[in-house]
Amino acid sequence: MDKRRLAILGSTGSIGVQALSVVREHRELFDIQLLTAANNSLLLIQQAIEFNAACVIIANKDLYQEVNEALTPHGINVFAGMDSIIDAMATSENIDLVLSAMVGFCGLEPTLAALRSGKAVAIANKEPLVAAGKIVMQTAREHNSAVLPVDSEHSAIFQALQGEHSPIERIFLTASGGPFLRTPASELSSVTASEAVNHPRWKMGRKISVDSSTLMNKGFEVIEACWLFGVDPSQITIVIHPQSVIHSMVSFQDGSVIAQMSTPDMRLPIQYALTYPDRLPLDIPRLDFYRLGGFTFSEPDLTKFPCLGIALEAIKKGGNIPCAMNAANEIAVEAFLNEQIRFTDIPAVISRSIEKCSFIKDPDLNAILDTDKSTREFASNLIARR
Repeated sequence: MDKRRLAILGSTGSIGVQALSVVREHRELFDIQLLTAANNSLLLIQQAIEFNAACVIIANKDLYQEVNEALTPHGINVFAGMDSIIDAMATSENIDLVLSAMVGFCGLEPTLAALRSGKAVAIANKEPLVAAGKIVMQTAREHNSAVLPVDSEHSAIFQALQGEHSPIERIFLTASGGPFLRTPASELSSVTASEAVNHPRWKMGRKISVDSSTLMNKGFEVIEACWLFGVDPSQITIVIHPQSVIHSMVSFQDGSVIAQMSTPDMRLPIQYALTYPDRLPLDIPRLDFYRLGGFTFSEPDLTKFPCLGIALEAIKKGGNIPCAMNAANEIAVEAFLNEQIRFTDIPAVISRSIEKCSFIKDPDLNAILDTDKSTREFASNLIARR
């Protein structure tokens, strides 16, 4: 494998930190050109020095002086603001691969800028594909830019398709069920943020952990899969698989089902995206089939977890509705984490916000940005009134 020049958007988040642990094990294969962070200036400084980054960008402009003073003696260029991230993606000619791991809708424009400039994008940031999947994939095609999935489920599907020439009959998208799989529905109104982020299988950031606990995350993944693999929502079946060993499956017209399995560790799909099409050694526990004790599978409970049903309806409606859903979800999850609303208020805020969204069948980027902004305002006001 040739050495790759890498940019990590969101290097201080969960995915970014784990990506750098992969780079640490294969230092000879990666050259860190750019690291970005929203607010975690201390960790960004530490990462930049350890990996001798050519450039860093801190999105919070108030933290620029701190980062610049720390890194200038090391010969590392420092910039600030989201505009700088977008500009870097559009103009940098010394980046081969971008890991898009920013949290939320804010990752959309940097991802599009990277694709327009012909860069390959390993996408871990769900929201761009959820809110503007058609635009993202169309941009990738127009500029011959590769989009490599990082989510464990989409990586599993991607791996299952390697070498296949037959069309997909069905995707089986697995889900752990989150921390409240066995919690009675009557108790969900009183669950706390600390309980919601305590995922039983995966180490993730706070926002995505809440999305996993509501199963909204699985709805997002259905939408992502539709765009990434060109399938209809009717071809996707969600399967609750608490062991989180089978990360997803693909069936074909002859009845064959191909699954990708491993211990639950995000470093595997991250590394596969960063080194594709090669596989490199990775120090994670191997599966011991004698000790696994069996797999279980079940249907998701849409009554207990209404966010999943909301997402499935949003992809059926299409247009700008998934964008509105995503915007409302981001606001509602943040409010829940800040103890402004209850866990069970999250789907209510999202549903009400979607109802107020003016439907646009085929939105362009400006319409997507407008939908995001107006829905955030509505959801914020709705929460304030509660």
